[in-house]
Amino acid sequence: MQLFIARHSIISFDIMTLERGDSMLNTIQFGKYLSDLRKKKDMTQSEVADKLNLTRQAISRYETGDSFPDISILVEIAKIYEVSLTDLINSGNPTVGELLILNNIANKNEDVVVEDVKDLESLAPLIKPSVLEKLSKNLADDGINISSFCNLANYLSDDAVVDVLCSKKFVDMDDSFIEKLIPFLDNQSRMKIFDKILNSELDYRLVKDLVSDYHMLEIVEASVVDGALPFEAIEYATRGLHEANEKK
Repeated sequence: MQLFIARHSIISFDIMTLERGDSMLNTIQFGKYLSDLRKKKDMTQSEVADKLNLTRQAISRYETGDSFPDISILVEIAKIYEVSLTDLINSGNPTVGELLILNNIANKNEDVVVEDVKDLESLAPLIKPSVLEKLSKNLADDGINISSFCNLANYLSDDAVVDVLCSKKFVDMDDSFIEKLIPFLDNQSRMKIFDKILNSELDYRLVKDLVSDYHMLEIVEASVVDGALPFEAIEYATRGLHEANEKK
């Protein structure tokens, strides 16, 4: 699982990665707003950079939209230009959800409930991994779009991905995504996925990828006896154990 790492005090990214559907946080509009505010204050890029303890090149990239400030810096920028944090963020035309998330992070409040995973998905390149993982735990409990979460997962640790998968309800759970994830999971995480299978939230055939030892095979067999899984699950589990042994 890829873990996104912030470099220095500037988080750089392809602007197109923020696009989704018919809305996006527009970094070019945001940058133009910054440039206009600086000129109204009759300040040079170097003067602004000195106040923020950054380079002039960093300020230039913010103003051209090639880069977006670390969210912790937004509060300081708002103070320098004497505008509200909300007005500053709104200049990039965010969705209501994106505005709420950015505003709360900038004010060091990471307990905000994220109603739409798409908002967190679009902001993921801008948010530090530690903060992003806390926000992922605050996703609304029901109706999470699995496609958006798959994209978000690229910025989360394996543990964070499993935590969300096992604690939230998804729309159109993607078995292929789970199948790719399973080999990287520890036994405790595998059991959480198995619980999802028992609850019919995932295809029972995924036991083939879950079973890596005889203990897990016995659990599958017991579940079949109890009527929680169809008899065919034993066949898939046995095949999975055979493949796991061949790889050892």
